[in-house]
Amino acid sequence: MDNKSIILLLIFLATLITLSCKVKQKTYDASGIFEADEVIVSSEVNGKLKNFIIQEGSVLPKDSIIGQVDSYIYQLQQEQIDASIIAVDRKKIPVEAQIEILKSQVKSQQEQVNTLSLQLSTARKEKLRIERLVKGDAAPGKQLDDANNLIELIQQQIKSLLAQIGVTEQQIISQKTILDAQNYGINSEKLPLEKRKEIANDQLNKTKVINPVQGTVLAKYVNEGEMVTIAKPLYKIADLRILKLKAFVSGSQLSKIKLNQEVKVRTDFGENEDKEYSGKIIWISDKAEFTPKTIQTKEERVNLVYAIKILVHNDDYLKLGMYGEVIF
Repeated sequence: MDNKSIILLLIFLATLITLSCKVKQKTYDASGIFEADEVIVSSEVNGKLKNFIIQEGSVLPKDSIIGQVDSYIYQLQQEQIDASIIAVDRKKIPVEAQIEILKSQVKSQQEQVNTLSLQLSTARKEKLRIERLVKGDAAPGKQLDDANNLIELIQQQIKSLLAQIGVTEQQIISQKTILDAQNYGINSEKLPLEKRKEIANDQLNKTKVINPVQGTVLAKYVNEGEMVTIAKPLYKIADLRILKLKAFVSGSQLSKIKLNQEVKVRTDFGENEDKEYSGKIIWISDKAEFTPKTIQTKEERVNLVYAIKILVHNDDYLKLGMYGEVIF
């Protein structure tokens, strides 16, 4: 084959390639790059990182504990607050113990009243007997006077004891009011301590590094044994089971799409290796933007485009940053 034939063949092949590219360009409506909702997990407390054994590419279940920040100082804070609460409780005055003393006095006084009441009943019977004897001149009148004096004495003693019982019962009411007020003041000292305890418990719980979402570890920023601080990133994770293709459309294409619309997404895995997926439009930007340098829409060199996001279920072949084409 001479040089002229070779040149003609090359021109023919180049023409075929160009035509095939043009045909391919016309087979999709928009294009973009696959992305996912990435979550950067950070430390919530300060301390040395322990038991942090994850690796990039690890698949982590949601709410799993994948690390621990040294919790010794936070445990000490919690124990210190507990000790302070116990000390406050010990300052409280035992109300019932104080009241029981006064109640026992009332009981003793009531028993004395009962005893005197029996004596009074006996004295009155004796007075009746003496009255009969005096009427029959069998006893002197002085005995009747003595009987009356004894009855009067016992009545005065009963009256005095009843007054004492009233005073003691009033003391019980007053003492209980005073002690309750004192204990209320002591209890008020516990309120800020209990709030501090809640904070300490929260801090202690935050020493556990809990994975917030199910997904794959994309990047690991620290290693076990390193000192971490609040808000220091530990790792980045994303759920790769469902990806989002962020594509761009022109204003003239907006009339062809709507939310929740089913579309086709095609991905190139290499030479003559295309795969097609089902997708759903979940977001359409309401604000135009300039065409990104790396993205071309159906209409070339369009100045303003609108971003859209398409939800695609991943079959483990799709990767973040992979290029995708959308067919409406």
